Amino acid sequence: MRRSITGTWSVAIALLVVWWSPLWAEDAAVERLERDLAETRAAVRALEAQQSATRTTGRSLNPDLSFDGLFAAGASTARDLENVQTGAHDPNQRGFTLQNLEVTLSAAVDPYFTAHGFLIFGIDRHGDSFLEVEEAYLTSTALPHNLQLRAGAFFTPFGRLNPTHPHTWGFVDQPLVNNRFLGGDGLRGPGVRLSYLVPLPIFVEASATLQNSQGETAFSFRNVAGEEMFGRTLVGRTVEGIGDMLFAPRLASSLDLTATQTVLLGLSGAFGPNASGEAARTRIYGADVYYKWKPLGAVKGWPFMSWQTEVMQRRYGNGAVADDPATPIVNETLPEDILRDWGIYSQVLWGFTPRWVAGLRGEYAASRGGDVTDPLRERRTRLAPNLTFYPSEFSKWRLQYNYDDIPSRDAPVHSVFLQWEFLIGAHGAHTF
Repeated sequence: MRRSITGTWSVAIALLVVWWSPLWAEDAAVERLERDLAETRAAVRALEAQQSATRTTGRSLNPDLSFDGLFAAGASTARDLENVQTGAHDPNQRGFTLQNLEVTLSAAVDPYFTAHGFLIFGIDRHGDSFLEVEEAYLTSTALPHNLQLRAGAFFTPFGRLNPTHPHTWGFVDQPLVNNRFLGGDGLRGPGVRLSYLVPLPIFVEASATLQNSQGETAFSFRNVAGEEMFGRTLVGRTVEGIGDMLFAPRLASSLDLTATQTVLLGLSGAFGPNASGEAARTRIYGADVYYKWKPLGAVKGWPFMSWQTEVMQRRYGNGAVADDPATPIVNETLPEDILRDWGIYSQVLWGFTPRWVAGLRGEYAASRGGDVTDPLRERRTRLAPNLTFYPSEFSKWRLQYNYDDIPSRDAPVHSVFLQWEFLIGAHGAHTF
């Protein structure tokens, strides 16, 4: 009897174990899941803390990096293209030209600033290599009252073309008026720019830029001392006050005419001392317009049509050195003169089918006062049609013909250029 009772209890205990074991297993699984979830939450919090630290310090953030190569091959009826193609990045000789190699770095520094740097490498017409910092600046992201600050070395926001880089241009070369007034390498330098987005129903931005006014990138201002320019030997001028800096105001506006048409208008100025005399100054004024049409059904940006025009006027005070015993007199035999120059270019780009763009640009520049036969001031007319093929957004091939009417030459100059470009790495957005 005892054995029977004992056997019965043994069977009951065994049944309980069998019945409870899934529950124990389920409880263990739940515990493991809760433990894994807690570990995951801890890892997420650690990652969020790391990202927060990265945004705050910016030190562990790798910058976006890209490399752009721009080349050209050219043929011309002119044996020497030095005074025909006057831009620093223009195809400037028969044969091949390395127009620009550009390395771009950009990243967020912290919650308050982003940073951009542009390093360029080139080979001049004499075969000499050079490396320079084209731009390097901070841009604010959190200023109140619709304000934005840019500080560093950058292209002066004058007009449409000057603030842009050669690989974004719609043509092989820089317009004549930009070369003459703003310099073959563009108007740029160290300084600061403060812009204000006006609270209006349409886009209106007002900006003021203050930069150094010396060096070859300040062509119409305190250019390199000792060089010859407009019949004067340039002198060295020091900065005595804010009036010896380059001041460049700009007002820009954008308006959507329809759902498919946009127009942008701009007014620019650049004011500062020049190096032709101790009290000489330069004033440059500019106006620009940009129009673009793109249908609502455009595929990858095609078709489209854009029209861009810039007109500029320069008043260059071509002075002599002041009669100061402490200052060597360089131009004392030359009377003070006022040089007045103006120029215009207008271009149309037609994206008529995907990957293909046809362009046409017309240019004119003229001068009054001083020596109007100077290669940098003589009357010039240019007509340039081109055709561009984009295999992708990271490469292009462009064929362009230039007709140059130059009075100092016996016949017009005919030139043909084939340009190609490649881009690797991060591809930043271009200015609209």
